[in-house]
Amino acid sequence: MKPFRSVAIPHRDILEGRLTMDVFAADLWEVYRGRAPEDYRDPEIFFRKTYLTAGLKNLLSVASKRLRGEGGDPVIQIQTPFGGGKTHSLIALYHAFTSPDSVRPYFKGAMKANVVVIVGTAISPKEEGGRIEGTLWEEIERQLEGRVEEMTHPISPGKEALRELLEKHQPLLILMDEVLEYVAKAAGIKRGYSELRIGDTNLAAQTIAFMQELTETVKSLDRTLLVVTLPSSVVEYPDEERAQELLLKLQKVAGRIERVYSPVSGDEIYDVIRRRLFSEVDDEGAREVVNEFVDYYEKEGLLVSKAEYREKMLRTYPFHPETIDVLHKRWGSLPTFQRTRGVLRILSLVVHRLKDSSAPLIRPCDFDLAFDELAEELLKHIGREYESVLRADVTAWDSNSRKVDETLGSAYKGLGLATKVATAIFLYSFSGGERGATLGELKLACADVNIPTSVITEVVEKLSGSLYYLWKEEGRYVFKSQPNLNKLLVSKMAEIEEPELMEEARSLVTKYAGSALATYVWPGAPRDVPDGEELKLVIMQRYDLDLLKRILEEYGDNPRVNKNTLFFLAPLESERYGFESWLRRKIAWRRISEDRSLNLTDAQREEIDSNIKAMSGEERDELRKLYRVVIVPAKELKEVSLGIPTFGDRRPLSLEVFEKLKEEGEIVERLSPVLITERYMRDRDYLELVQLYRALLSTPGEPRIRRDKFIASIREAVRRGNFGFGYLEDSRVRCTVIESTPEISLREGEVIVRKELCEEKKRTGEGKAEGELGPAGPVGGPIGARPPVGGTREGPTPEGPFITSVSLSLRIPRGRFSDFYRGVLGVLEDSFEETEVVISLKAKGGRISRSRYEDTVRETLTQIGAEILEEETEE
Repeated sequence: MKPFRSVAIPHRDILEGRLTMDVFAADLWEVYRGRAPEDYRDPEIFFRKTYLTAGLKNLLSVASKRLRGEGGDPVIQIQTPFGGGKTHSLIALYHAFTSPDSVRPYFKGAMKANVVVIVGTAISPKEEGGRIEGTLWEEIERQLEGRVEEMTHPISPGKEALRELLEKHQPLLILMDEVLEYVAKAAGIKRGYSELRIGDTNLAAQTIAFMQELTETVKSLDRTLLVVTLPSSVVEYPDEERAQELLLKLQKVAGRIERVYSPVSGDEIYDVIRRRLFSEVDDEGAREVVNEFVDYYEKEGLLVSKAEYREKMLRTYPFHPETIDVLHKRWGSLPTFQRTRGVLRILSLVVHRLKDSSAPLIRPCDFDLAFDELAEELLKHIGREYESVLRADVTAWDSNSRKVDETLGSAYKGLGLATKVATAIFLYSFSGGERGATLGELKLACADVNIPTSVITEVVEKLSGSLYYLWKEEGRYVFKSQPNLNKLLVSKMAEIEEPELMEEARSLVTKYAGSALATYVWPGAPRDVPDGEELKLVIMQRYDLDLLKRILEEYGDNPRVNKNTLFFLAPLESERYGFESWLRRKIAWRRISEDRSLNLTDAQREEIDSNIKAMSGEERDELRKLYRVVIVPAKELKEVSLGIPTFGDRRPLSLEVFEKLKEEGEIVERLSPVLITERYMRDRDYLELVQLYRALLSTPGEPRIRRDKFIASIREAVRRGNFGFGYLEDSRVRCTVIESTPEISLREGEVIVRKELCEEKKRTGEGKAEGELGPAGPVGGPIGARPPVGGTREGPTPEGPFITSVSLSLRIPRGRFSDFYRGVLGVLEDSFEETEVVISLKAKGGRISRSRYEDTVRETLTQIGAEILEEETEE
């Protein structure tokens, strides 16, 4: 989409930054004296930049009709909120009837008339030498006659004298602005009346009497019009009570015969703003931008009426409707905010600040509150205490919203979404009525057609948990000057010392360690981990390879024997900061809950309890995010990754590690008979079971099996006749059991015997398997040596029938491939000279990064010399 600045062209003064408040502060007296800024002084420029609202058109038409003697209201009061366009309307009247030729292209009813300008802030009454000067009747005579001769008395002149003066100068327009300001000053003029012995009166009372006489006189003249402005409130006056009293008197006097006009009503503010700030708008370009936004809003379910909102956006473009509404309706309801003038001033600063941006639309979230001039325009209406609020949560380089920006996904990280949403919330937070923004309003105010609105929801949630002064009340997000629980939380977090943090972490690890393996938490020295035969999980405090290797090699002052019983669960150090931050918050919430000195509301206590409960439910997941690496001793240490935790997994850590190691084949439930005969009895006639078991316990990388599973594997193999069982006595071996189940207790002297020898004795030993074998044959290769592929030992040839070819198509259960390799493929490779394995592998229901796939799967296949026949991956 095109940037707004190429569709809506700002006026030159906006682009150049000539944005002082007087540019927008209309002053009728300065226009009358020829000293106002060009935008107000020059009638043609003034009308070119002024949108003629229905109210202003009506006002001009009524004035023209009255001055032509065609009837109409003789007295008009313009009453709007502070800054609502009263003076602007008077200036329009002034130019229309003093410079009709310049104004006629914009208002056909313009005509030449005599105009009197009275501005209460410019005229100051005074007492000098017992004489009162600066009365309103003096000023009217001075402007009409060029001198003061008749209206010199401090007492209101009366209707007859006024009529005589005004009638001869018809058509006559009298414009009176800031009358209340003049009357307030006149209330202090008393001494002159005392000297004249007139009684208990003052100039204010005489001025109010004069206003009554003036309105009645004007009513009696057919081509004279009086236009008066009165404020709708007196908040801006120092003595509000006295000012309110005077205002009521003026309204009572003027209210007898006047009609009230409002120059700007309803949605006309949109047109007023666009005309004043932009020299031209490409309607077709605006429609393209608006259509794209409206279609997006409809898709995201943000609109009630698509057609109505499209028309509203077209009227407000290049501003988002929420931008104008939040200023005009919300900020405009603040007592000190000058409605139209204030909105124009703020929006002119925003346009100037964004003049080089690529923004297609100016949304509330696009305000740069770090721009001092803009921030000052807002702060002066809400109090300096919000300066620190803005700095802490929105504008500072290290503000909390900027910290939230850094936590967003890479696709959104550089967009400053959190700062933008916080900016919008700040603007919605101030109003004379309802404060704050709903999530729906924030989605409208911050939505970007390239970003799903669900991202805005995520950002708001993160801001709620991070900003110090952001509150949520009745579904609305609002900034306050009082810190919320986040601020208190941060303070409590800062008080937590390292020892307490570590003790809490250790307690959590212990809580979720479990007992699927013999588990030892955070050992400080090798002696802290026993050297028994049970399988052990050592949970490390840190990824400390030096300590890990010492534990693996040592047990106190002695070498460690059972090295192959150890597994190490180590933290992923890149996750430590996140875990410890989470843990500090957990401790801090608990401290806040226990601190009875805090004056907390019921809602805050509910929030605290809710956070404590939520964080209790997160304990296991947060711990597993940290503990992801299992280190397995082998010839060289190797790592097994547990991966990212599955949400809702409540298994103890030791159970998850145990099941993962079983899946990876690092812990086995059964020793394959083929593995025993071909790997451990390769060149032996018998093998002591205790020797084999101890070798498995002590040699890193050998199969790891629990004692009961080891015994069960041997018993099953003897029952199936894979080898026999017997005893070693006086250096001689007796084969006592084959093809039935022996009793095994793993005592010294228990042996397994080569099948052929047991069967040979069975044939020659009176049909029984019991008997003595000859002296033990020579011990073969070391534990762990594997026989050559296809190798067989010499001995009797088994009886037929024989299978000469095998072809299998099968589906192997997850986690059992190692059993397939040892119990099936090993046998076939030993029995056949050629074995070809073609694997069809399908993986789904998860994901793996492209880099990890290349570095592990493809690299392993390359190293083992595998030929890839077909490969297909999807992203």
